[in-house]
Amino acid sequence: MNKLCWIFLLCCLITVGCDNKKATTVVADNISDNTEVDTTVYGKCGEGTAMHTLELITDKGDTMVYTLEGVDTCSDVQGGLFVGDRLAVIAGQKCDEGVFAKKVINLTSLLGKWTSLDKSFEICEGGIVEGGAKEPRPYTEWKILNGRLILSADTFDIFSLGADSLYLENAEGIYGYKRMSKETK
Repeated sequence: MNKLCWIFLLCCLITVGCDNKKATTVVADNISDNTEVDTTVYGKCGEGTAMHTLELITDKGDTMVYTLEGVDTCSDVQGGLFVGDRLAVIAGQKCDEGVFAKKVINLTSLLGKWTSLDKSFEICEGGIVEGGAKEPRPYTEWKILNGRLILSADTFDIFSLGADSLYLENAEGIYGYKRMSKETK
């Protein structure tokens, strides 16, 4: 089943990469101009994190505990949960076990150099994106807004974030990237 999923994703990537149609995208001047209120809670993964719970030490110093799995719910955790890693958490509804974490993005795992057949960039600390200067619309900044990744003027859902792969999804398709090691140029 796992091989079938990878084959499907590869086919999607080839289809998207071979599509010669020009996409019309609404372009914002700057990602900081966005007026949508961000409900994301940022912090570090605490030592009290377990299989079904997440302990988050927020940037304000508060300790919050989120439920990752309930009776008929399961959190969308991207990038893993490692003590000390920086996380972005989007809370869901309250449940009997506490507050449910609707989506968790490991920002530490998101940082790094990413490349695909036609795009290459590095997501850095502080909302900066480097590289891709040869591209017609290179990414220059990033942020998380309500569980979505905004790269300059493009908004994506993080479909999958692993140790060596990143799949981003928007209305135009799924885009796959592999992590470049620091030695690779």
